[in-house]
Amino acid sequence: MAERVGALPRSLWERVRDDPARAPEHIALAAAERFAPPADRWARRMHGHHPPPELARIARKHHVRLSRLEGGIAGIGGAFTVAPDLAALAWIQGRMVFFLAAAYGFDPRHPMRPAELLALQGVYPTPAEARAGLDGLGRSMAVQYIASKQSRDEALTRRLLKMAGRTVVKRTVYRVVPILSAPVSATQNGRATGRLADAAIAHYGGARQSGSAL
Repeated sequence: MAERVGALPRSLWERVRDDPARAPEHIALAAAERFAPPADRWARRMHGHHPPPELARIARKHHVRLSRLEGGIAGIGGAFTVAPDLAALAWIQGRMVFFLAAAYGFDPRHPMRPAELLALQGVYPTPAEARAGLDGLGRSMAVQYIASKQSRDEALTRRLLKMAGRTVVKRTVYRVVPILSAPVSATQNGRATGRLADAAIAHYGGARQSGSAL
């Protein structure tokens, strides 16, 4: 759990900027590759000392705190850091879902984990549809080129807002004045991450009780 979590890797950030329509899929797959192994190690180490619901509470609390911290730091930049803030938030939330799955005994390396992440975030209606979307990521027909940089940034912000469960503050003063936007961003990040954590806990906790863990 002590692994440092920061902004998206530069190569991933460039990928989502170039392909905003598929930003959630890119982030989910990269999060699986990056965070599934440490989530598995953490769960194996901790399961002998804590029952799954307690592990889930530990993971939830840790990632909500991370998301608030990230929001407070990114919010200092005001409107200029909205997209990077949302991308970093989605990255933290992705990590959290893999840790929550591992807490309940699910294999975080399973190919359905990134699909479940996207479904829990509301990007797709079901994990099966999300998995199909992930499988089609490499097809050129799935990528719609957006020529204007401004249009790409707007499209990316819309996709990341849905993925991260966030809303942009409507009051212009909070968006424009960096110091004022920091506490608002931190609060919104924490609430969005908490909601996602509760949904993931219900999903994996319920599946574990039914014996359907993969």
